[in-house]
Amino acid sequence: RKYLTWKYYAKKILYFLRQQSILKKLREFLQRPLEQQSVLEAAGLLDQYCNPLTVTSLECVISQLDDITEKVRKVLRLKNSTHPSLSAERGEEPELICDQELQRQVLDAINCVLYEQLKFKGNETDYYNPLNSYIHQVLSRRTGIPISLSVIYLTIAWKLGVKLEPVNFPSHFLLRWCRGPEGGRSMDIFDYTYIDAFGKGKRLTAKECEYLIGHHVTEEFYGAVSTKEVLQRMVGNLLNLGKRESSDQSYQLLRDSLDLYLAMFPDNVQHLMLQARLYFHLGIWPEKVLDILQQIQALDPSQHGAVGYLVQHTLEHIERRKHQTGPEVKCHTDEKHKDIQFSIGLIMKHKRYGYDCVIYGWDPKCMMGLEWIRNMGVTSLPHGANQPFYNVLVQDGSCRYAAQENLEYNSAPSEITHPEIGRYFMEFAGMHYVANEELQLRYPGDGELTLQTVTKVYCPPSVSTQDRDQEHMQQ
Repeated sequence: RKYLTWKYYAKKILYFLRQQSILKKLREFLQRPLEQQSVLEAAGLLDQYCNPLTVTSLECVISQLDDITEKVRKVLRLKNSTHPSLSAERGEEPELICDQELQRQVLDAINCVLYEQLKFKGNETDYYNPLNSYIHQVLSRRTGIPISLSVIYLTIAWKLGVKLEPVNFPSHFLLRWCRGPEGGRSMDIFDYTYIDAFGKGKRLTAKECEYLIGHHVTEEFYGAVSTKEVLQRMVGNLLNLGKRESSDQSYQLLRDSLDLYLAMFPDNVQHLMLQARLYFHLGIWPEKVLDILQQIQALDPSQHGAVGYLVQHTLEHIERRKHQTGPEVKCHTDEKHKDIQFSIGLIMKHKRYGYDCVIYGWDPKCMMGLEWIRNMGVTSLPHGANQPFYNVLVQDGSCRYAAQENLEYNSAPSEITHPEIGRYFMEFAGMHYVANEELQLRYPGDGELTLQTVTKVYCPPSVSTQDRDQEHMQQ
C-alpha cells in the first residue's frame, strides 16, 4: 500500500527491459532454419512480449502440454495397448506414424482428452478478448480462438507422432491432415482432412470448410503456412484488437503488437506509419517519431505528404516542450472553482453505474468536445456540462470522466486495483489515497481537504459516555 509511485515506474522500466530481451530472442528465432521454428515457441514469445511482467516461460507451457499428452496416451492405451505412440518417453522427440488408422486413433484420443475430459472450447462469448491469444491463458482458462487452440492441438499431435499442418484459412484458422498415400504430402486439397480446433476437433472436407465462413475461397487458402506466417496472423489479430477502441489498455496492446510485427517486417511502410501516428497521438517519444518518419521517407518517397505533416507537428511539439513552465495549478480557493465539492484521493461510487473509483483530477466544468458530450448523454443530466467533472480511476481498470452529480462518497472505501494508481498516488491510507509529489503540485490544496473530508464522513466525533447516559435517561 506504500511506495506506489516507485513501484509504478519500476514496473515501467522492468516492462521495457524484459520486452527488449524478448524482442532479441524473437529476432534470433526468426533467423533459424524453418524446420527449427516451432509454432509453440512463436506463440510463447508473443505471449511473453505482451505480458512481460507475468512469468510465462516456454518450459512451463511445454510441461503443461506434456501433461495433456500423457492423458492422451492413457486413452490410447485403453483403445490400443500396442500403439506406437505409447513407446516414446515424456519429452522425447517422437517417430512419425505413417499408418492412417493409427494416426486416426491419436486424433480421436486428442479430441477425447481436450474437449471431453478437460473441456477445452472455442470462446464464442468473449471472442475478442486478447487473453484468447496468449498461450498460457488459453491453457489455464481452457478456451481460445481458432489459431491459439490450433497451436495446442498441433503440438500435442506432433508429440504423439502425427504431423498436422497449419492452414491460414480466412476468418477461421484450421489444421490439415493428409489422407493421401501413407500420410505423405499432396498437391490436391481434397486429399486432406481439415481439423477445426475451435470446433472441438471436428474433421471437415475442403467443401465443408467454406460453410464455416459462408463463402467460396480459392485453393491457395487451403495450403500449409510457415511458422512465421502463423505468428504474423497471431500478431495481426492483436493489432486489430488494439485498433478496436481508444483506451490505455488498447493503446498498449497496439504498441506491443506493432513492435512484434515490425520485428518480423521492419520495412513495412504501412505499419511504420501506424506506429508513428500512434506515438504522435499519445504525445510520447517525439524523437522516435522523427526517426520512424525518416525511415518511411527513405523506403517510400511517395509518402512525402503524410510524413511532412507529422514531421512539422512533431517538431512543434518538441519546441513547445522546451518552453513548458510546468503543469496547470488548480486550487479550491479560486473563485472559478467554488462549485468543486470533492478532492483528489477520495474513493467514490458512481450513483448510476455503481462502480468504485478514486479521483485523480477535476475541472470546474466539462472540458470534453461537443461530440463526446453528445455521445455520452451529458446534456440529459440535470446540470448538463456546466458542472464540475472528475477524472477517476475505476476498479475495472478503466479511466473515466464523471459528472459531479453522478458521484457520491463510498460507504466502504477500499483499494482501487488500477494499473495506473501509482502514476498519481504514493500511498493508500486506509480510507483514501495520498497524492504523489507531481499530483500535489497540480492540486496543492486537495491533500488537506481530502483529510478533512475523510475525518468528517468516515470518522465522526464519538459521543461521550456521559452524553449517552443522559440521552438514555431522557428516553
